[in-house]
Parts: sequence; structure tokens; C-alpha cells
Amino acid sequence: MKVAVTYENGQIFQHFGHTAFFKVYNVENGAVTDSKIVDTNGNGHGALARFLLENEIEVLICGGIGGGAQMALAEAGIRLYGGVSGSADAAVEALLNNSLAYNPEVKCNHHGEGHEHHENCGDHGCGSHSCGH
Repeated sequence: MKVAVTYENGQIFQHFGHTAFFKVYNVENGAVTDSKIVDTNGNGHGALARFLLENEIEVLICGGIGGGAQMALAEAGIRLYGGVSGSADAAVEALLNNSLAYNPEVKCNHHGEGHEHHENCGDHGCGSHSCGH
């Protein structure tokens, strides 16, 4: 199984549509066998779902993610664990231990504290992925 995590400096990057890197984990027999950091090459929102599909990703762990991206992942057959924060490695370990805390109702949640670079929803087409704001 291949698991991808939106990634920045060891942590889960909190905006799926703007992630520059995924950390991809190969999992066999319930354990991580290896991992690597993969550059998304500037792909955004819809292209990222295709990027994951082309890289044979089966599971995505991320922070905030909009409705359009969620639908694209569902159509690609990629299981989503959204609304997760903290260490990327720890999140994958929690997934493998069936203890990953995630939010199945996650929406694009980048408008709160700690995301000062998203002052205006329109700056990144939030309306196009059903942010809810």
C-alpha cells in the first residue's frame, strides 16, 4: 500500500491544494518499508488528485481540503484522512495502528489562525472547491 501525506518540514501541510511536497510511504505487512519526499511540481487542486493516482497512492493524509478535491480523490479511489495535524511520520504510524485521529467532515479550513498567507479566499479559488465560506 502507498500512503501520501501533505508535507512541509516534517509536519502535515495544512492546505492540500497548495502542497508543494508529499511524503510517500510504502507499507507492507502493516509496517513502513520506505519513504520518500516527492515534489508536486507546482500542481494545484485537481491536478494533485491526478498526481496521486499516477503515483499509485491508495491513502492520503492531509490537513484542510476542499469539497472538490475530496470528490476527485473519491473518484480516483483514494481513501482520505483529512483534518490531521502534527508529524507526518507519527500520523502514518497512527494510521497503521488504527488510531489516527482525523475529521471525516473536514472542509477547506485554512482561514483561521496560523494561515496568514490566505487572507482572501479568492486568492486561490476557494469557491471552486466548496470551502463553505
